[in-house]
Amino acid sequence: MIGKFLGSLTGSAAVGAILLLGPAPAHAREMVAFRDNAAAGTIVIRTSERRLYYVIGDGRAIRYPVGVGKPGKQWAGQTAIDGKYLHPDWSPPSDVKHDIPSIPNVIRGGAPNNPMGVAAMTLSGGQYAIHGTNRPGSVGGFVSYGCIRMYNQDITDLFGRVNVGTPVVVTR
Repeated sequence: MIGKFLGSLTGSAAVGAILLLGPAPAHAREMVAFRDNAAAGTIVIRTSERRLYYVIGDGRAIRYPVGVGKPGKQWAGQTAIDGKYLHPDWSPPSDVKHDIPSIPNVIRGGAPNNPMGVAAMTLSGGQYAIHGTNRPGSVGGFVSYGCIRMYNQDITDLFGRVNVGTPVVVTR
């Protein structure tokens, strides 16, 4: 029922509804001191820490725990958000299909086996995204094929703070 309700909403109305459905656990995100040369409004992902920082400015950032690429699947560099999607469908990339041949070619948004969770933000120049997850126990680990996994309540929070074009810096 909730999935149908959220699926019928668009944009900020859906984000607001998701926020009202449940509070974030205390361990999920927090405001922290942040010393870096990144400009306010930048997303900085430190894969070795398994943390994503949304730079607020004035030496502060919101820090979120994330799941990152498995060994051999990690990457680093600068990119930008090129799309924002609520309840996205997911088509597994070729390396996932190679490793799990029985996986469907498309998993519809909102399906319990859809690994994208409640929202996703695609990154320009590749097949990666910052997204929610249907496996919250994977957040904090080296678990993905290169995407950045967040708790659903955290991707919802970040989704509401950023726009297409937001710079993203990934470091190891």
